Amino acid sequence: MNGVSSATGYQAPTVTVSSSLPARGLSEAVLVVGVVTGDDGPVVALAQTHVSAAATAAIESGLKALGGTGGEGQLHRLVIAELPVASVLTVGLGEPRDWPADTIRRAAGAAARSLDKVSTVVAALAAVDLEATVEGLILGAYRFTEFRSDKTAPKDKGLGKIIALAADAKAATKATAQRAVDIASSVATARDFVNTPPSHLYPAEFAKQAKALGESVGLQVEVLDDKALAKAGYGGIVGVGKGSSRLPRLVRLTHKGKGRNPKRVALVGKGITFDTGGISIKPAANMHHMTSDMGGAAAVIATVVLAAKQNLPIDVIATVPMAENMPSATAQRPGDVLTQYGGITVEVLNTDAEGRLVLADAIVRACEDNPDYLIETSTLTGAQTVALGARTPGVMGSDEFRDRVAKLSQEVGENGWAMPLPEELKDDLKSTVADLANVSASRYAGMLVAGVYLREFVAEDVQWAHIDIAAPAYNTGGPWGYTPKGGTGVPTRTMFAVLEDIARQG
Repeated sequence: MNGVSSATGYQAPTVTVSSSLPARGLSEAVLVVGVVTGDDGPVVALAQTHVSAAATAAIESGLKALGGTGGEGQLHRLVIAELPVASVLTVGLGEPRDWPADTIRRAAGAAARSLDKVSTVVAALAAVDLEATVEGLILGAYRFTEFRSDKTAPKDKGLGKIIALAADAKAATKATAQRAVDIASSVATARDFVNTPPSHLYPAEFAKQAKALGESVGLQVEVLDDKALAKAGYGGIVGVGKGSSRLPRLVRLTHKGKGRNPKRVALVGKGITFDTGGISIKPAANMHHMTSDMGGAAAVIATVVLAAKQNLPIDVIATVPMAENMPSATAQRPGDVLTQYGGITVEVLNTDAEGRLVLADAIVRACEDNPDYLIETSTLTGAQTVALGARTPGVMGSDEFRDRVAKLSQEVGENGWAMPLPEELKDDLKSTVADLANVSASRYAGMLVAGVYLREFVAEDVQWAHIDIAAPAYNTGGPWGYTPKGGTGVPTRTMFAVLEDIARQG
């Protein structure tokens, strides 16, 4: 079974690279081939070096007989006598063009989802884009079965082996495939965390698993318990967590990059393991989706672990606050005043705006490390969904870095969108009794107001970005492309792309 119990995270299928189609051992395997729309019907895309002319003609003829056009997303299963595999799965790529990587990633993901009971896939689609194909197949084949009994658990083990057909099998090509495995595995690890129910993933357990995962790749790990948090003055984390019998934690994970004077990047992720709203309690309908309220923390942990696996030559320090927001006799009340780490006082007008309280503490602590950049991500506001929908994260922060993060997010297919932080919104956070209120009295611009709140805690000389993933972190609809129902792992790939970009360019 997959799950977060393993100290090494998600266990991906085995991936090998081959420059030719093996002649034996594929009697139960499925060959995945990309096809495009042609003038006279569907055409096999860039697989001719691996598939014979006779087999290619048979695939195209079979598709034409089935009415296939090669349109984007079309899937067809064929038996081709000329090939040593059980069957061929064609996936449509649409018109011939220079496809974005995410088009190939989605195609591979859709293929993997349709092959739920297949253990071995031979990917001729990799000839189009090796890295995107491997990522898409792994993420599309993802399952979370940790809490299923034998009665409902899948009877098969799922995808266990991928043979990627590439132009060559040189060391550099194999390294590209392994990088894809590492990225997809990290996204899947974040998914595992999000999908684990709050009965089994509460602050102390989350911290324990983050520590084990970090230590497995050589990260420096520090965990502060509730007593240490109170002593050090983490008023936001303590205030949010004191309504629960399962008390809060703060986890710090550090990757040290090799080289002279490496750039330093701080990562901060919201780790509310369950959010009832506290005294300002949420409606019962769909409250179970709040198992995903630690999606930002899951992605940050997965990203810093990935940075270590890829030996990025920069320092990456993750600061992850973890708490459970519950209503009880000990919970904070609307109207209470708390002191954030660093000394700013806050009037808590709404206990369901708790994420910004734990994040503010973590941001101040992260800035004490003097980072060059700070990336914070969280399932912060329902207003993100209203503004941008279920699949588009909102990116706010210092203008230049915000735009850089959004651009890279779009390039990797997570599609972050730059949003402003209007200065006038700060007036909406004025309090009559404290330095700040944690919410605005206005119903407008809720996502931006939250960003303005967090900006108050970022050190002046730090370039920073906040990624609101309230809806993108958790897919409540049907699966699509390489995205399953439940935890998505967003924005792990965005943050890693930013880290790599900083490692290259500073």
